Amino acid sequence: MNVDNNWTVLIGIVLAMYAVAIIFFVIRGARKANNMKDYAVGNMSFSPWMVGLSLAASMTSAASFIINPGFIALYGVSGFISLGIILPLSAFISLTVMAKSFANVGVQFNAKTMAEWMGNRFKSQAYRFFFAFLGLLLISFIVLINVGITNVISKALHIDPFYVLLIITVFVFGYMMFGGANSLMYTNSMQVIFKLLVALIMLGSGFYLFKDGIGSFLGKLHDIDPNLTTLTNKESPLFRDFFEIVVCQIIVGVAIICQPHIITKTLMLKSPAHVNKFLLSAIVFMTLFFLVVGVGFYARIIYPDLSINGQKMKMDEIIPNYVVARFSVLVGMIVVVGLVSAGQATLESLIQSISSSITLDILEPIFKEKVARHNLLVNKFVIIILAVVSFLISYQQIINPTLSVGIFAQMGVYGYFAAAFVPIIFGTFVKGVKLSTVFIASVTAFVVHFGIYFLAITPYMKGPIKNPGVSAAIAILISLLIAIILHIFNRNKIES
Repeated sequence: MNVDNNWTVLIGIVLAMYAVAIIFFVIRGARKANNMKDYAVGNMSFSPWMVGLSLAASMTSAASFIINPGFIALYGVSGFISLGIILPLSAFISLTVMAKSFANVGVQFNAKTMAEWMGNRFKSQAYRFFFAFLGLLLISFIVLINVGITNVISKALHIDPFYVLLIITVFVFGYMMFGGANSLMYTNSMQVIFKLLVALIMLGSGFYLFKDGIGSFLGKLHDIDPNLTTLTNKESPLFRDFFEIVVCQIIVGVAIICQPHIITKTLMLKSPAHVNKFLLSAIVFMTLFFLVVGVGFYARIIYPDLSINGQKMKMDEIIPNYVVARFSVLVGMIVVVGLVSAGQATLESLIQSISSSITLDILEPIFKEKVARHNLLVNKFVIIILAVVSFLISYQQIINPTLSVGIFAQMGVYGYFAAAFVPIIFGTFVKGVKLSTVFIASVTAFVVHFGIYFLAITPYMKGPIKNPGVSAAIAILISLLIAIILHIFNRNKIES
């Protein structure tokens, strides 16, 4: 992509037009939001196909399009098997199994947030409060998206990342002060179309590398580094063996849907009978989106030593630089807008879910009527604070990442859904579950995940780069085992 002043201005104009379209849809949806329930889950009737598109837009984020392909560029086939095949397949199966049951239970308990669902399901305001605070871990995901979008725009426009990040923060957090679930349905539907175009363009951008067959393609990678074509990569901190590549990703993939901006999409369906259509539209689009990680192979062939103009690239810069180098300006404009859309869709959902939970599950129970009477206004101030916090952490990750912001985000996000997995599974499928069972399981998962990660327990945690997938998988298994034992003990105690 030519990046002289004229083209930079042109791309800037296209991004500005995209921003105007987003604002239009936000205003259209915001007109219908009269209270926090409208903001959190919406009050408009959307088709299950549209809700499915919204899920596809928000579940596959900047991680799928910008960050994770960098892992494939660094570590090759082993990373693709893990992130491009095992993880999405596990997530799709889990989503299919969970969606209808959670939709039925969600309607029954009339919840607006994940934390409220936890509290209502297990009849405990303390548990609701606990999960609302755990939800703050998802700020790490906001940071990942901020960094991904910032790198794309700064490379395309040759603007200092600080100013790009500042503009993104002010713009997105600004309009999310007014747009809620209703607006997300409109913006996500537009964003998923851009993402579809970009996925096809990016995946097609390397087809010429296969002109002599897949053997020749793999040969090019092997010539750069033999580890890029092996099923396991001993030199990688993330994809060293079967346990990391397959076992951990199956467990993480099953649990990953327990994030509030994913599973609570089912609460937007007007009837559980619509779940099948919702799943079909979501999974068809997500299948293609998850495959975009394979673009990392193309980038590695173009940048065999992962440097540009003699300077070594950070991992999170690999795909933004590939986009700038590979595409013409016209195609590049579409790709840049699509990559921004990829991150923005999830960013919007995260801001909406986190801010709603802080307002409804933390502040309202503490301050009661003082917040309840003005909860929409309070939520706006919550979003401002989220903007400031995420900006500061994001900029630190841009200038001083540990390999990738992806590791930082995984550490936080995996900690959340590790703690959420047992209560969601038991709360959806198991009857007669005691609060103490799920509370102990959640605390166990939290302690085990962060304990293994920060205390460097197990050989997988040795070295400067640690794999959060390992600590999360172990935490989920241990918490699940403890929950099963406690539930059986409690049931036998009642029967006797």
